[in-house]
Amino acid sequence: MGFIFSKSMNENMKNQQEFMLMNARLQLERQLMMQNEMRERQMAMQIAWSREFLKYFGTFFGIATISLTAGAIKRKKPALLIPIVPLSFVFTYQYDLGYGTLLQRMKSEAEGILETEKNKLELPKGMITFEGLEKARREQSKFFIEK
Repeated sequence: MGFIFSKSMNENMKNQQEFMLMNARLQLERQLMMQNEMRERQMAMQIAWSREFLKYFGTFFGIATISLTAGAIKRKKPALLIPIVPLSFVFTYQYDLGYGTLLQRMKSEAEGILETEKNKLELPKGMITFEGLEKARREQSKFFIEK
């Protein structure tokens, strides 16, 4: 009789462990999907911000370029054209970020860093461990208890 009861308990425990493992896996998958969704939304906001900024900066750049060119011609001072150079770099960068291939190039560069320069990504003092967190928590809780 004890053997049958023990066998049933072992089977129930095994089923419970499988259920817990499946549940943990499902929760992890949901967390990963949620993190990816948040990342995609943040990237979309960054691209949208860049495109919106480009509209305003493009207007400013156009007006400034026309005004500086007219002033340089009217006053015969080519030095008035110098501010157009740095402004054109900013305009080009923002255009590339909003409508060009800058994000794809950045992604490619990041993948290369992850593959070939992994040592540059290491955290100081290594990866955070549960034991290290528990030690810090205990020290902090002792600190608060003593006061």
